[in-house]
Amino acid sequence: MSSLLYSLGRRAFDFRKTVLALWLAALAVAGGAAGLLNNGMDNTVTIPGTEAQDALDRLSVTFPETSGAQGQVIVVAPPGQDVHDPAVQREVEQTVDRLGELDQAEQAVSPYQTDLGGMISEDGRAGLISVQMSGDATQITDSTKDSFAEIAGSLQDRLPGGTEVSHGGQLFAQEMPGLSIIEALGLLVALIVLVLTLGSFVAAGMPLINALIGVGVSMALILLATAVTPITATAPLLALMLGLAVGIDYALFIVSRHQQELRSGSSPREAAARAVATAGSAVIFAGLTVMIALVGLGVAGIPFLTVMGLTAAVTVGLAVLVSLTMVPALLGFAGERLRPRSSKRRGKRRGAQQQYVQQGTGDRHVDGQQLNGQHVDGQQPAENAHGNRFFGGWVRAVTRFPVVTVLIVVGVLGLATAPAAGLRLALPDAGALPEGDPPRVTYDLVSEHFGEGVNGPLVVTGNIVTSDDPLGLMEDLEREISQLPGVADVPMAVPNPTADTGIVQVVPEGSPDSEQTRQLVDELRALNGHFQAEHGIDLSVTGFTAVGIDVSEKLGEALVPFGVVVVGLSLILLTMVFRSVAVPIKATLGYLLSIGASLGLVKLVFQDGWLAGVFNLDYTGPVISFMPIVLMGVLFGLAMDYEVFLVTRMREDYVRTGDAARSVRSGFVASAPVVTAAAVIMFAVFVAFVPEGDANLKPIAFGLAVGVFVDAFIVRMTLVPAVMALLGRHAWWMPRRLGRALPSFDVEGENLHEELRLADWPEPGSTDAVACEGLHLREPASGRPIYRGVGFRAPRGGTHVVRGTDEAAVSALLLTLSGRMSADGGKLKVLGHVLPARASAVRSRVACVDAGDGGAESVRRALRDRPEALVLDRTDRVTDPGERHEIRDLLADADTAVIAGTTGLADMRDLLPSTARVEVTDLREHGTAPYRPLSDATL
Repeated sequence: MSSLLYSLGRRAFDFRKTVLALWLAALAVAGGAAGLLNNGMDNTVTIPGTEAQDALDRLSVTFPETSGAQGQVIVVAPPGQDVHDPAVQREVEQTVDRLGELDQAEQAVSPYQTDLGGMISEDGRAGLISVQMSGDATQITDSTKDSFAEIAGSLQDRLPGGTEVSHGGQLFAQEMPGLSIIEALGLLVALIVLVLTLGSFVAAGMPLINALIGVGVSMALILLATAVTPITATAPLLALMLGLAVGIDYALFIVSRHQQELRSGSSPREAAARAVATAGSAVIFAGLTVMIALVGLGVAGIPFLTVMGLTAAVTVGLAVLVSLTMVPALLGFAGERLRPRSSKRRGKRRGAQQQYVQQGTGDRHVDGQQLNGQHVDGQQPAENAHGNRFFGGWVRAVTRFPVVTVLIVVGVLGLATAPAAGLRLALPDAGALPEGDPPRVTYDLVSEHFGEGVNGPLVVTGNIVTSDDPLGLMEDLEREISQLPGVADVPMAVPNPTADTGIVQVVPEGSPDSEQTRQLVDELRALNGHFQAEHGIDLSVTGFTAVGIDVSEKLGEALVPFGVVVVGLSLILLTMVFRSVAVPIKATLGYLLSIGASLGLVKLVFQDGWLAGVFNLDYTGPVISFMPIVLMGVLFGLAMDYEVFLVTRMREDYVRTGDAARSVRSGFVASAPVVTAAAVIMFAVFVAFVPEGDANLKPIAFGLAVGVFVDAFIVRMTLVPAVMALLGRHAWWMPRRLGRALPSFDVEGENLHEELRLADWPEPGSTDAVACEGLHLREPASGRPIYRGVGFRAPRGGTHVVRGTDEAAVSALLLTLSGRMSADGGKLKVLGHVLPARASAVRSRVACVDAGDGGAESVRRALRDRPEALVLDRTDRVTDPGERHEIRDLLADADTAVIAGTTGLADMRDLLPSTARVEVTDLREHGTAPYRPLSDATL
């Protein structure tokens, strides 16, 4: 991974104008297409398969007059008067007629039509006009809604002074979320933090440019996607929040690493390549964890939530791609201007030579010389090289008494988590809108004069086609339901015109989002067996309120499988990244503390009203039902971001030094400043959406802001170093078999360091097909050497024989030379590529043939692809003289290096070309005795 990214960084640096032009072109094309083809946002929230949704779908066919959204107009007379005044009633009746003539209006019910569900308050001061629309709120056009509001406004003008008229209801319960100037303050904070962290406006501008281009392309693609699928307005805002945050942070990590490389004396081109190779590797895996968490939202099986997760995941993926290509291109434009002043005085001399840990010994070496704890060229250890007194003091403090640190952190976060047990969830209604909005005014007036339940009536419906007395059946149902606890009124119980479907409108005593209303829904559904036995009718409970309750319940049921899938996949990914068992488990447990504290504080603020004025909250109560699963998904990815960036640097230092305690300190000091800056930026971006944000988005943004703060500063930067100090070397333990089974991605750049170290080995400009020195491999279980001390050079176009008495040892060495296996140690270059770093490149250029199994035909097939080198295993098993001669002829005509393996000690002249100069490496007794390579031994 790091080697591939190293090449990508160099190319992006070299072709910076092309890279910039391509991204600007992508932005222009995507933006133009989105402007022409987008269908706008769709705020429909449906969950197929739930009782409420299925019943609502049936009503849209059998009783459409009751299935659509409902609009309301409330008329409140001045004190001492009532709505029965003839002048008031006349104007109200005219308004009812006008509302009934609106496009998409099914029926308008006057407050004076009490037999059809019209309502007048007990004191006579308030009357409620109900308008049934022909579709849900998102299907009603803006022109219809505007006409509705205009008619209500004209009624206000015609009524006597002091009369209050307001419009609202489900039709106006949801507002399309948008952006305000407050959100821009997050970017301003980000710019200030970037300048302080990176030390210049030039460097600080790069992450912002990177994030804006990535977000611009993402938003255009999301708008374009509305042409083929409905997308809620919350989805692009969530994607915008995440895109800005991760786009800035990922670029920050790369630019910061670039400056460190410049400080050590690297050229700008080399520094950019190394920054992309090391920090870029961490960016990829941090981005992958975020994307896994977001895509995992689809586990809930809720279409709008799945789309929300996918759009956000695409945005994060684009942020990663833009960071890996655009940032090195921008670094190319900056050139030497980003080099710290102290480094410029040193010239362009390269800094510290690369260190590596010799496999199997733990001794530190530089170009083969043991360091014994000292650094080359008199350089100080990394902890001082990255010297920062504050972070150095911080890590010493938290690791001085690590057990105490762990207990304090767990205790504090445990207390913050406790309130989360009482968190209530619901879909928002007009009661969550800002005070002063007409729908919110209507909601409050209805609650005051008619009771809270009128804002969220339930609809009980069923098929009554088998009844011989539909009207009597509906009267019986009305009577029984009205006697249930929690029922305030049953204003209507009627069959449809064809008498095959009946509905009972039930007004709860509690508000739509209250626990009392939820219990009433459960009670009505529990009585379905009674209604079937008594009346022969199968009833369902539906309506806007019941749909919201079903949404919350299904989302609650999805939390556990979502957590298992997302956390499970990410654990596997982190195990591959860190080559450790303890680190991924510790990272996940830390995340659980972060998510618990975040949910607890969301409950205290948005449900209990703590500091409501500070956060400009007009409404406190249950939070939006999909907040926990979105918060869990997004915060898990972000938490793993900090884990990857912080602990990767610790592992990078551990790999090079073998000192677990020092690597915790040096890795922390090296990465803590940039992780701090990244967390502050993310916190600023998220918290900017809280004061003036959409009511649906506020608790999510607040939860993410709190979660980022808690996870970055309390969990990752306090708990993690304490736990790592406790674990010591055991933090990096991994079972040998598991390590071999899992792919290694070299996030720390260990293989890249090896490539750079061996760039001029065995000598500058070497053209050998194979060059190896000190190769050794052991059996995973027993530790028995399979081969050891192997060293030879084979020229391109030449022929080399590996000979031994153990067929398994010979095959293992040949598989190593062809990039199919990895040695435990030693130096190896094949066709100029360092192994195992460039194993994929070697595998694509070196053919590996089991001659003993496939004979001459397998050799012929391999040579058709014109490999640069051909490995022939088990040649001694080719016993037929004709086959051996045919292989010899094929090899004679091929322009390729040949590495042949045999356990036979017989002459091989009948298998190898007669004109070839053949050298032999003898694996006597499969490595149990010292090797004596037979260089220049000609068969």
